[in-house]
Amino acid sequence: MVTDATAAPESSPRPTLEIDHDVDPVARVEATVTAYLTETDIPWEAGARPGEFVLTLPGERKLRVVTSLLVGPVHTSVSAFVIRNPDENHAGVYRWLLRRNLRMPLLAYAVDASGDVWVRGQVPTGAVDAALVDQVLGIVLEAADASFNELLVLGFLTSMKREWAWRVSRGESLANLEAFRSLLEGSELEDEAAEAVPAMSERDEDHPSGQLGPTG
Repeated sequence: MVTDATAAPESSPRPTLEIDHDVDPVARVEATVTAYLTETDIPWEAGARPGEFVLTLPGERKLRVVTSLLVGPVHTSVSAFVIRNPDENHAGVYRWLLRRNLRMPLLAYAVDASGDVWVRGQVPTGAVDAALVDQVLGIVLEAADASFNELLVLGFLTSMKREWAWRVSRGESLANLEAFRSLLEGSELEDEAAEAVPAMSERDEDHPSGQLGPTG
């Protein structure tokens, strides 16, 4: 058997993690979040609850994604309104949400007592740093903004067809429906344009008044 004649170097002591027990974890995370939001120019204001930041993330499909980030002593939670209670095809919408939950890290879709769809989640407050805040807000945008058009088609297609017909019959702008032209143009509902009610103008970009996040 061949052995290495070179003497093994003495192992150096492992560095120890120094924890400052005098630092309030909530205050530390609040300072981290404030610094991150300032650096990234994300508009925000203090929420109604202690430790709450209400952020306005810029969207592409939605005009904005209003998000609550709540720093607590144990967990830091985030929630954002995605879309109101679908008009139709609830089973199809819920199936889509559950399938998407399987591959969404950290957060998940949820439905509140009114049937409105949210994205929310929580992480240990002690684990929060600027990188994690950036990651979580990116997931919020992907869940609430990037998926918005797909959810509209699943849950509001009939209303969208009616509004398309209503606008066409009156020569109104179709700008915010252009992304759906292939689905809406030539709809059989155009004959009903005279009686159609422009339902999609009632869509909320934010949640109706009330606490951010599912309550049921």
